Amino acid sequence: MKKLFVLPVIALAVAFASCGGDSTKKETSSTTEQTTPEVAETETEKIPGIENVELSNTLALEGNDAMKYDKNLFRVKAGESVELNFKNAGTMPKESMGHNVVILKPGTDLATFGAEAAGAQADEYVPKSALSSVIAHTKLLGPGETDKITFTLEKGTYDFICSFPGHYGVMQGKIVAE
Repeated sequence: MKKLFVLPVIALAVAFASCGGDSTKKETSSTTEQTTPEVAETETEKIPGIENVELSNTLALEGNDAMKYDKNLFRVKAGESVELNFKNAGTMPKESMGHNVVILKPGTDLATFGAEAAGAQADEYVPKSALSSVIAHTKLLGPGETDKITFTLEKGTYDFICSFPGHYGVMQGKIVAE
């Protein structure tokens, strides 16, 4: 009978001890969130698969009816002109499955931008209220349509998304400027 009482007490003690250790980890992670330029460069180098991506300032990208880009990682030379050719390879109507490419400044919160974009139908889902976060964007494209944009990036890592409502969660990628 004593064994039945001791086992739950030990399990409870282990559970409390493991909960207490978590607070130290949280404090440590919040202090490491402050990045310096050297840390930002290290993070850029740690993007999975970046070593397998060819360096090119001429980019080709397609979006489809499965709400996917055909590529989600690019490497470009910083400080030089970048040309992005985008095609909506889908067949569904623009009103229900339009796609675009919006290149965002580093540090832009994707969820916040996506929420603002959902209400910006008149501006092809690129909200005027968030233009300060946008480096460049294509037009909203229907099936078979294409658009070409040119822009320049400083050294760093940039997110790109489709800002059509509900798409940014799965249609996103990164451009690494070196």
